[in-house]
Amino acid sequence: MRSRKLHFENARGQRLSAVMDLPVDGKPRACALFAHCFTCSKNLKAISNINRALTQRGIAVLRFDFTGLGQSEGDFADTNFSSNVEDLVSAAEFMAREYDAPRILIGHSLGGAAVLVTAQHIPSVVAVASIAAPSDPAHVAHLFAEHRETLETEGEVELQLAGRPFRIRKQFLDDIAEAPLHEAIASLDRALLVLHSPVDETVEVEHARRIYEAARHPKSFVSLDQADHLLSRVEDARYVGAVIAVWAEKYLPPPATDDIGDSEHQILTRTGSEGFYTEIKAGEHRFAADEPTSVGGTGFGPSPYGLLAAALGACTGMTLRMYADHKGWALYEVKVHLSHEKAYAEDCSDCADDQRKIDHISREIELSGDLDASQRTRLHEIADRCPVHGSLQEEIHITTKLRTIPSP
Repeated sequence: MRSRKLHFENARGQRLSAVMDLPVDGKPRACALFAHCFTCSKNLKAISNINRALTQRGIAVLRFDFTGLGQSEGDFADTNFSSNVEDLVSAAEFMAREYDAPRILIGHSLGGAAVLVTAQHIPSVVAVASIAAPSDPAHVAHLFAEHRETLETEGEVELQLAGRPFRIRKQFLDDIAEAPLHEAIASLDRALLVLHSPVDETVEVEHARRIYEAARHPKSFVSLDQADHLLSRVEDARYVGAVIAVWAEKYLPPPATDDIGDSEHQILTRTGSEGFYTEIKAGEHRFAADEPTSVGGTGFGPSPYGLLAAALGACTGMTLRMYADHKGWALYEVKVHLSHEKAYAEDCSDCADDQRKIDHISREIELSGDLDASQRTRLHEIADRCPVHGSLQEEIHITTKLRTIPSP
C-alpha cells in the first residue's frame, strides 16, 4: 500500500496527525476511516496490517492520532469520548474535501464504540465495523478504579497505561458514563459487522453479544478465534482486514472502469519500505506477491517464481480447455501440478558455461473426463503449445527505463 502523511484540524483548531493508506495505483474504490483504541496511536502495527489487507482490495483508509495522542496536538487530559467523536467527524470532513467522503467506519476497542456513535453524524457512511469494542464506553472506567477517590477529590490523576503516563480528569469519567452508545447502536441504520475474540481478556466477548443484539439488520458477527485484544499476531490483523474488505463490498459501488487503456496488459506492482510484500494490480484484479518467512518475507503471497509457474499452469489448463471444447471432447477438469527450481545444466551440451544454472519447471497434468488414450496423448502434446509455454521457451526481450515522478 502507498501511505501519505497528512495533517488536518479538528473542531478546536488543533492539528491532528494522520496517514492515508492507498491502494497500489492510488485510485481507491472507496474510502474508510479508522479509529484506534484507547491511548493507542495510528501507528499500532495491527492497524497497518488491517489496512494493508483493505488497500489490497481497493479500499483507502485514513488513520489518525486522536487529540493529545501520538503526533497530534492538544492535551490528552482535556479529551474524552465525546471529543473523540468530534475528531472523527473532523477527519471525515477532511476526507470529503481532499479525497472522498468515507463510506466505511472501522473502530478498534474504544475506537469501535466511538465509530458506532459517530456514524449518525457522517451521512456518507454505509457500513460500520467494530473490532473488540465495548458495549458501554464506561467499560474503561475499571482502569481507574483504584484512583477513583483521587479523581473525585482532586479532579485529576496521573497513571500508567500501557507503560506510559497519562493524565485523566474526572470529566473523562463523567463523559463516558453519559455516552449514548446503546441508543446509537439501536438507531444505527447502517450495515454493521461485529468482530470479537472469544478469548479477549481486555474486553470480554459478552460485549459483542450486547452490541449485536442491540443492532438492527443488516448485521453480522465474526469470531476472531484465538486472537488477543490488540491483534498482535500479523495473521489475525490481516484476517480482520480481509473479512472487512469482502463484507463491505456488498455496500460499495462497483469498481470504476479502468481508464489506463488496455487494462488486460497493464500491470502495476509496488514493493514498500518493509520486507518483500508486493502489491499487484493486473487490470481490475488485485493480489500480492511475497517471499517465505525463511528468507525474510512474511509469506502472505506466492513468490515471483511461484507466480511465474502459476502463469504456466493457468495457461496450460486454459489451452487444453479450449482445444477439448473445440473438438467436442468430454474433458471435465484439468489440474496442473508445477514446481520451479534452479538446476545446473549438466545435460545441456550447448551451455557456454557449464557452471551456469538454468531454470527448470516441472509440470504434471491430470486430465479428468471420458477420454480415450489417443485423446489424452493429443492433449499431452497440445500442453506444450500454450502461449506462456512458448514465451518461456523463447528469448524474451525486456526493456527497462526509469519513470519520472511528477512533482507534488
